[in-house]
Amino acid sequence: MNKNWQYYEPDNKLAEKISNTFKISKLLAQILINKGLTEDRKIDIYLNPKRNNFYDPFLMPDMEKAVDRIIKAIENKEKILIYGDYDVDGITSTTVLKKFLAERGINAEYHIPNRLKEGYGLSKEAIEEIATLGIQLMITVDCGISGVEETEYAKKLGIETIITDHHEPGNIVPNAFAVVDAKIKTNKYPFNQLAGVGVVFKLIQALSIKLGLDEKEYLKYLDLVCLGTISDIVPLIDENRVIAKLGLKLINVTKNLGLKTLLVSSGYTAVDSNTISFGIAPRINACGRMGFANEALQLLLSNNKEEVLKYAENLNEYNKERQEKEKEIFEEAIKQINEEEEKNSAIILGGDGWHHGVTGIVSSKITDMYFKPSILVGFEGEEGKGSGRSIPGIDLHEAVLKCSGKLEKFGGHAMAIGLSLKKENFEQFKKELNDYLKSIDISQIRQIIMIDVVASLKDINIKTVQELEALEPFGEVNRMPIFCFKNLKIDSIRALTEGKHLKMNLRDDNMVISTIGFNMGEKVQEYRIGDRIDVIGSLEINEYNGMKNIQLNLKDIMKSL
Repeated sequence: MNKNWQYYEPDNKLAEKISNTFKISKLLAQILINKGLTEDRKIDIYLNPKRNNFYDPFLMPDMEKAVDRIIKAIENKEKILIYGDYDVDGITSTTVLKKFLAERGINAEYHIPNRLKEGYGLSKEAIEEIATLGIQLMITVDCGISGVEETEYAKKLGIETIITDHHEPGNIVPNAFAVVDAKIKTNKYPFNQLAGVGVVFKLIQALSIKLGLDEKEYLKYLDLVCLGTISDIVPLIDENRVIAKLGLKLINVTKNLGLKTLLVSSGYTAVDSNTISFGIAPRINACGRMGFANEALQLLLSNNKEEVLKYAENLNEYNKERQEKEKEIFEEAIKQINEEEEKNSAIILGGDGWHHGVTGIVSSKITDMYFKPSILVGFEGEEGKGSGRSIPGIDLHEAVLKCSGKLEKFGGHAMAIGLSLKKENFEQFKKELNDYLKSIDISQIRQIIMIDVVASLKDINIKTVQELEALEPFGEVNRMPIFCFKNLKIDSIRALTEGKHLKMNLRDDNMVISTIGFNMGEKVQEYRIGDRIDVIGSLEINEYNGMKNIQLNLKDIMKSL
């Protein structure tokens, strides 16, 4: 699949002005311009976000109603239950709200669905069980917006529901007591891309304001809010960036025993967005994927050191098990992909016994490989559950909505969906979705890589790369800057990890840079020592045996013209 290299147009005059105003290099100033940051106020918030940069939480839909109802429940000592989700976003959302309410004298119950038995979102069976506990108020976190029937059922059983969510609503919004979701049509909140835990953060911020509490009573949870936000791959811009930037500082000194223990056991020395995305999130998510989400929640709730160590050890084991399952399913899925699948607009696969807690990860890999939407469904008998991932330019949620007649249940957003269906309906659903997507010529959609700076090796040094840390935390939308180096000579080239990855040293006159290309091992067949190539990638500092060296993390390669 060809990648389309596109270059930002440099604006030297504006870069000079920003450089002088904020005492940063012109290189960093140009990257800020590329991100659309040209106004002093926006640049200042981006580089130096502060706690007064948060929006008024009462601008969110139904926030006033939700806060008043929760305060009433606190005053009357009502029985409250938090209904969460089994991923990092849902686990952190539940933890934050439960801890906040505990400090207000309410020992809230909670329910985290078992992914393997219950699936995502509200279920009538769970609500029946909740009703037996005498629950008067149920607060959903990171779920609920699609639970129209379930919310009505809860009402019949005498349970009032407050929905806090960040997912796209369907055609009908649940008739709950309050629906706090910035994606509903009546929304006036200036930013609608918060994670589920971000919405919970706004809820406890609003509660703190209404109760006259010090702002530290909600700000102290920014470590967990940051963890959930980065993990849920929401755009790290605007208010999400404020959450993530301030939250990372708090994670470095976190008082949450579970989070602190998990950081140590993950083996990461520095705490940044990579630590969260590749060290912490997979371990917590593995719990939910393997059906043990409650252990991840207990890890973050517990103050008992021995208990926390046991849970952290379990999380590491679940993660290893998840990795093994993922490898098995990936290998089986690749075997299934034939010429017909490659010609289709989407790659839709099913397999008996595929662990549906892992299908989303494999779907993501297949979408990256083929640059097409993909859906993987695991069947247990006649029941199928699966996950899908999409590419920029194709709204998978919208596409599945148009073809949902054969589905039992589905939900998600433009780039990721979850679904369930009967095995007998799989082929028909597959046909309908591919037929619908035929109207979109996927072959014309090329992966565009935007290049921030065309540089030469003499322009780059350790100080330059260290200055880029001001752009942290990196993530969705706020990606690492991409550099282009042209006409470099291959000094050495080899494949690593059984041919999976590519390692090269590239030269420009007397200067050499080390490069690593993850999942690019096949390129070793295309290039030879002495070849002249153009490369693009992100710059990082690689530390080994106390020595620091610049490394280019490759995104693409082509022969020099």
